[in-house]
Amino acid sequence: MNAITDVAGIRVGHVQKNDEGWLSGVTVVLPPPGTVGSVDVRGGGPGTHETDALDPTTLVPTVDAVVLTGGSAFGLASATGAQRWCEEQGRGFAVPGTVVPIVPAAAIFDLGRGGDVRARPDADMGYQAVAAAFASGDHAAVERGNVGAGTGALVARGQYKGGVGTSSITLESGVIVGAIAVVNALGSPLGLGLRETHGDAGPQGLNTTLVVIATNAALDVAECKRTAASGHAGLARALDPSHTLADGDTVFALATGAVALDRSSEQARQVSLITLQSAAAEAVRLAILDGVEAAESVTTPAGEFPGYRTVGE
Repeated sequence: MNAITDVAGIRVGHVQKNDEGWLSGVTVVLPPPGTVGSVDVRGGGPGTHETDALDPTTLVPTVDAVVLTGGSAFGLASATGAQRWCEEQGRGFAVPGTVVPIVPAAAIFDLGRGGDVRARPDADMGYQAVAAAFASGDHAAVERGNVGAGTGALVARGQYKGGVGTSSITLESGVIVGAIAVVNALGSPLGLGLRETHGDAGPQGLNTTLVVIATNAALDVAECKRTAASGHAGLARALDPSHTLADGDTVFALATGAVALDRSSEQARQVSLITLQSAAAEAVRLAILDGVEAAESVTTPAGEFPGYRTVGE
């Protein structure tokens, strides 16, 4: 399907609102239990939750869900709802009497784009998004464009529409690398024929591109961290400029562990990881461009995004 859900066990759910002053939403990536994860944050203006827990030196190596949300720092409240759903399902780090789900989150800036600056995702939307991900089943199609966390997304200083995109790459070894991106970048997408634009985006110039990479390979936390770092190369290939002071660019990496890499020698291990991480960079590039292309087909109500253009317009 050329989607992150080509990785067995990875599910995606979206919830959004686009009326009554709203133009925002939540996207949740729900991996199978036991999935290892990490993160790499490169943007100068990140809005994140629980990313420190994904450092290779910390206690818990697994991730129960990843929340991508609109609403800037306010929208991070949606992670609480996703965490509540995971606790109800018994997903999390076992402690006496319950579990503590590891649910990192990251947010884009879309405040006020629907008209009401106080219309931003909350815990209930996070709960609904993770429940939708679970209900979608394995290998489900991923809705793209102006959905979930990409509902209010803009790119190129607010002059073009952004959104959610996805991709996947299958290697000869049987390893699959997929990516999903929420594209809300200050920079312009490269290779889509966008004309150069000039102008002041005002508050729309506050941005962020969020990415989740997923693979069926067996990786440890440090290898996931390096894979997330590799994903930023794809982000830089797709967006110019990238990783600016006004972007909160964040890349998560998840490894389900279904396929063992060739570790028969140190050289084989290095080649396996370099090949996987090169594919991760390319999957991120393709997912970002897919998100912008998917958004261009949207018909936007007059006045909702004053002055923006779609690709090729």
